[in-house]
This record gives sequence, C-alpha cells and structure tokens, in this order.
Amino acid sequence: MKSLSECSAPVSVEPGCVAGASGWSPGDWHSLAERVLAGGRITREEARAVLASGDEELLDVLAAAYRIRRQAFGNTVQLFFLMNAKSGLCPEDCGYCSQSKVSDAAIPRYNLLSAPKLLEAARIAAERQSKTFCIVISARGPTEREMDAVCSIVPEIKAKFDLNICACLGLLTPDQASRLAAAGVDKVNHNLNTSARFYPEICSTHTYEDRLSTLSACRSAGLQLCSGGIMGMGETHEDLIDMAEELRDLRVESIPLNFLNAIDGTPLQTTNRLNPRDCLRALAMMRLMNPAAEIRIAGGRELHLGSLQALGLYAANSMFVGDYLTTQGQLPEADYKMIEDLGFVITRGQEAAEPPAACT
Repeated sequence: MKSLSECSAPVSVEPGCVAGASGWSPGDWHSLAERVLAGGRITREEARAVLASGDEELLDVLAAAYRIRRQAFGNTVQLFFLMNAKSGLCPEDCGYCSQSKVSDAAIPRYNLLSAPKLLEAARIAAERQSKTFCIVISARGPTEREMDAVCSIVPEIKAKFDLNICACLGLLTPDQASRLAAAGVDKVNHNLNTSARFYPEICSTHTYEDRLSTLSACRSAGLQLCSGGIMGMGETHEDLIDMAEELRDLRVESIPLNFLNAIDGTPLQTTNRLNPRDCLRALAMMRLMNPAAEIRIAGGRELHLGSLQALGLYAANSMFVGDYLTTQGQLPEADYKMIEDLGFVITRGQEAAEPPAACT
C-alpha cells in the first residue's frame, strides 16, 4: 500500500483546465455554487480543484459550500447518537477497524446487548437531542437471532422516544432489508468507505460490489440509505471523488464522512497524516457533489479537525453527539456550545428550514 504522503498529494490544476462548457474557471467558487443552486452538477475536474485549492482559498470554498447547505437545511444541525450494540468478534478483515479479525486493539468484546440496555441507550440519545439512534453491530451480517432482536426492539424505541432508527448490521439480503423496513427502521447505514479501485487495499473478505448489493437491497425495500466513507486511509483525491460520485448516483440521503482514527493494533495504525484544512476541503467537495444530502461530520473529527471543527458545519449539517464505536468523542456540552456559537440550532424535525430570501 502506498503511503498517505504519496497517495494524497494535491492534484495540480492548470489555469483554465476546468473551464469550458460549464463556463467555470479555477478560483471562482461562488459561480460554482450558483450552478449547483440552480440544479446543475459539478464536474470531476471541479471537484479535483476543490480538493487541491490553496489555504488562502479555504474560506471562499467553505462559503460556497455553505450557500448550498443553507438552501437545503438552513442553519439547522441534526444530531445522531451511535450505539455499539455488539462489539468486536467480527470475521471481516477491514484494515481500519478495531473490531476486525486482524485487529489486536484493546477494545471491549461482547455479544448483542439486551433490550433494556438498548432502551437505556435510546433514552440517552433522546436526552441529548438526537434525531436518530444508530444501532450498530460488528459482523459480516446479522444472525437470525440478531435480526429478531433488532426487529423487536425498534418499535419499542420509536414509541417511547420518538427517534428515527438507523441500523448498521453488515451485509444484508433483500429479505433482511424488507424485515427491517417492516419493523420501522428508517434507514440503513452501510458505508462504501472508499472507491471501487481502492477497496481491495483495505478489505479482502468482502468486496465493494457486496456493499453495493446491500445498498440496492435496502433501496428496494423502501429504506433510506446512509452511506459514506473514511478519509485518510491512503486513498488519492481521485478515490474521494469516485466515492462522492457513487454516492450521488445512488441518491444517498445521509452521508457520514469519517476521518481515520488510526487505532493501535489495526493494520492502518501508522496511517494518521490528515490535516484539518484537507478535511474541510473534503467536506466542501462532498456538499458540492451532493447538495441535498444530509452530510455528517463523523468519527475522527475531534482528532483531525481539532480547533476547526466548527468550520465543518458550514458544509455539513449533521454530527454525532457522544462516543463512536470504540473511540471517545468530545463531551456533548462542547458540541452544544459549538453549535450555539455558530448561531445554528439543533433540530429533530424532518423538514429542512427555508432560508430567508434576503440571505441568498
């Protein structure tokens, strides 16, 4: 595998190379936003230019992304709460994951949590103003017992706490996807993680096509799709763009963008070279490529965005509150303060806020 410094070097953009049919020229970020706001799309070349933009352009890039985010979601922020309902014990070999069979990371390992423990976690999610409660298990795919347990607890959680439910259970068959939909699950998370080209570099026990098949089964069952990826595994800018385009083509409703937390004991433990400005560029590119999608700043934001976390919400409109699967997040109070300082508001509603006409 190439080192991150080899793979993620900025792509050079020659002046005028992305102008043409679109009429766009490098650095004209607001005309790019105008085209997206009018229903147009950005090209690969334009996405590449976003990722390769200079630090002196970063605020302009984020301002362009914010105009699009504001049209779709106003100044609202949606919070998600993640529950690791089954930890470790996974037979897959995903190189980034502390729960995989090739990981020696010191993490808790336990089978599916009991119904009372899941209900208590859902109570905390609601208390923290989350819109969505995410039930995650480490597995290639759910067993029959795990399917029964999830399908049984979902209606109870929704009735007691009025939460949306996102299930992340691994690879799913069409029948399993239909059962989850019938139980009241709102969306299924199954991340693409990276591009089709780079996928074999991070996992060999299942394929990129297996992931696409799961997303297809969930779409056919009427479930919303939550799918995103991880930045910082050694991918190139082209891989990030490939992933963003695939998510656009799949019309994914919710896109979490993670920033690799290189956990000791995993194959990618030494791959930890992101800087916060590149993370912000990736969020902006994802927003420009997927203007109406809910884009979530996910795992690794505290580590890699650091003091620039708040700027990420000018492109993204969602974030996890609390801890992740096997790593800790910052205190919820710090998230609330960050959102308040931005002048944004937490929403649990389904509809996007309409921006005032004077702000366009």
